[in-house]
Amino acid sequence: MKYRIIPVTSFQQNCSLIWCERTKRAALIDPGGEQERLMSAIRQEGLTLEKVLLTHGHMDHVGVARSLADAAGVPVIGPQREDAFWLQILPQQAEMFGFPHIESFEPDQWLEHGDKVSVGEEQLEVIHCPGHTPGHIVFYHPQTRLAFVGDVLFQGSIGRTDFPRSDHAALLAAIHDRLLPLGDDIEFVPGHGPMSTFGAERRSNPFIR
Repeated sequence: MKYRIIPVTSFQQNCSLIWCERTKRAALIDPGGEQERLMSAIRQEGLTLEKVLLTHGHMDHVGVARSLADAAGVPVIGPQREDAFWLQILPQQAEMFGFPHIESFEPDQWLEHGDKVSVGEEQLEVIHCPGHTPGHIVFYHPQTRLAFVGDVLFQGSIGRTDFPRSDHAALLAAIHDRLLPLGDDIEFVPGHGPMSTFGAERRSNPFIR
């Protein structure tokens, strides 16, 4: 599986374009904005988009998910259903942060811990990691030892837990019980900022050390 990180909007959130090298089938993880730029990247790589994947329901990660998926004729998949209320208040989220209006929506499929999602011939494992939001999930690709963690974990930090239905203890438990045991060598793409490894964060991240 190959991937390309595309930071979008003034929030510089990481949208990840991932694809199966053999089939050239692709998915976008957390398309928060700049729809045409994301579609241009797909064309540049010679790919066929087959789905949009969401880690959680915050506006900066789902901003163009529905419009992009509808334009491409593909489904929106994820997050876990406890984030439904975040997707329902997308218009209010957009107004609060000064973004263009975003219609509320439901994904075509909710995901649960232990589910698997295919992209071409590749498979991602779904790990439910509540805390930043109650329905936050992580997409993990075992073959390449790569995880797309959204706003659960960052280089040197962790996700905010001052939002409605955030839970600091649950976030730490998800990191310690579900992510770090995967191995120190696991590289991860966070929702914002540079990549890191679970090992580097276990050793030096002051929030989880």
